[in-house]
Amino acid sequence: MHPHKPHYERRPGNASSREYLQRISRQRIDPPPVTPEMSTAELIDAAFLSYNAGRLREGCQLFVRKMLAEEGTVGLALSGALTPAGLGISCLVPLVEAGFVDWIVSTGANLYHDTHYALGMELHQAGPHLPDYELREHQLIRIYDIVFDYENLLGTDAFFRTLCRGPAFQRTFSTAEFHHLVGKYLHEREQQTGRGGKNLLAACYRCGVPVFTSSPGDSSIGMNLAALQLEGSQLRLDPLRDVNQTAAIVWEAKSSGRTSSVLILGGGSPKNFMLQTEPQIQEVLGLTEAGHDYFLQFTDARPDTGGLSGATPSEAMTWGKVDPDKLPDSVTCYVDSTIALPLLTAYALARHPRRPLKRLIDRLPELTARLEKEYAAVRAQRGE
Repeated sequence: MHPHKPHYERRPGNASSREYLQRISRQRIDPPPVTPEMSTAELIDAAFLSYNAGRLREGCQLFVRKMLAEEGTVGLALSGALTPAGLGISCLVPLVEAGFVDWIVSTGANLYHDTHYALGMELHQAGPHLPDYELREHQLIRIYDIVFDYENLLGTDAFFRTLCRGPAFQRTFSTAEFHHLVGKYLHEREQQTGRGGKNLLAACYRCGVPVFTSSPGDSSIGMNLAALQLEGSQLRLDPLRDVNQTAAIVWEAKSSGRTSSVLILGGGSPKNFMLQTEPQIQEVLGLTEAGHDYFLQFTDARPDTGGLSGATPSEAMTWGKVDPDKLPDSVTCYVDSTIALPLLTAYALARHPRRPLKRLIDRLPELTARLEKEYAAVRAQRGE
């Protein structure tokens, strides 16, 4: 019989296990007891140590310590039905007003349902196991455990159609330009009704934050604009203008020596549209760049099924979307955004002072012209 050998053997010339442990350790697990006096930020730092709680803590710390530092530009990708759950009011508006979000790519549905609040319409938290046939009979709409009257849809549709029939809307827009103009009127509506701070587009209008929609026809806003086109409206949304404006925002940040960060809630088209700014800059326009600096995503999707849109930060790095040198700073936290976003918001507001507003919406023509000029120079060098 062979004599018993320990599972691990120390070998001459290698660091001791103790030294190696100290090298890979981030911190010893020895948290203080949770107390009633603990703030949310203190709880996250002290008790969110491992598994996805650990990734959430790392994400919060990455957001505050690096993404918000040194006037870096922060983009937010927004998917999933978050605003109907009130997360626009509770989290997104405070982040925008604090200067923690500089530009946004959102699904149109989030912007449409958020408009209900600006118009004074009610949404209610209910249960997830309601009888849907009865809801249909009572003309109630359900989004999982959120319910509201069908009249909310009809009233919001009428608002968008009436607004967009106006002369100010009879031209071609990028989606950011369109949402900025809509935000102006929603801001005025909030002031008239005394319901300020309820609407994301109104807050973005006040703070100069561009809001893009990567699939403008894929929401009730787009459906109503399509109806107006049948009426003869001259309103047009130009998604190619969006591609150039988003790339111009990222190029301005990186070429000016600042950082570009992405905060991704969910996945889908908004995530890809935000990340594709770097391949647009490098691959298509031929400008020298390395990728976004910081990447933070909250998601419940998986890469092995093809369901994690844009996949992991390391996979995105192979496309040029994430800077290889900054890959260790990337965080993917597999948790529901409705859990993560309130915690991240509370943490950031507690741990970082407000930042000056960049008001990128005011600079889109200037930034796009600069990108156009530099692309022309590349084409001239290539003899095109």
